[in-house]
Amino acid sequence: MFEILESRLKGCLKLTPKTFVDQRGQFTKVFHEKTFSDLGLETQFKEEYFSVSRSGVLRGMHFQSPPDDHVKLVYCLNGMALDVVLDIRKGSPTYGQYDMFELNGDEASCIYIPKGFAHGFYTLSDSATMVYKVSTMHSPNHDHGILWNSFGVNWPSKSPILSNRDSSFAGLESFISPFTYDD
Repeated sequence: MFEILESRLKGCLKLTPKTFVDQRGQFTKVFHEKTFSDLGLETQFKEEYFSVSRSGVLRGMHFQSPPDDHVKLVYCLNGMALDVVLDIRKGSPTYGQYDMFELNGDEASCIYIPKGFAHGFYTLSDSATMVYKVSTMHSPNHDHGILWNSFGVNWPSKSPILSNRDSSFAGLESFISPFTYDD
């Protein structure tokens, strides 16, 4: 049902579902509880939302801290985005390292992001619609981020369109992580 690609960041996966295409268009199942359960992945998602971003927009690098930290399942419904996941788990062999994925509405790949990772993306097309399923409710008091240009990603633009909030996050070098790596 899914082609699974393990990221170099332990626990982070790229899941590409089987897509059915015919003269009517496309049909894709992005979540299947039994398949996720069999893979040892989160199956209980509390919220789902989407964002629409224009070309050159960078959103990130976001995460929620404990006790409201969450697993995310992210995919691009329409358009194309460069998705970035950053390991922020103390003691992890890949702490401070990132992985990048190109997501688009035609391929329908999802990124499974465990707790202890920051997430962001850059819009590559004229517009991109990104969908997020999360395992906990949004908690403004636990909603944080890492500065987008503080950990070595070669983003497509050195001056992306950012929110005031995203441009004000502290850099990775001064970040004190609330997450611990659990092998």
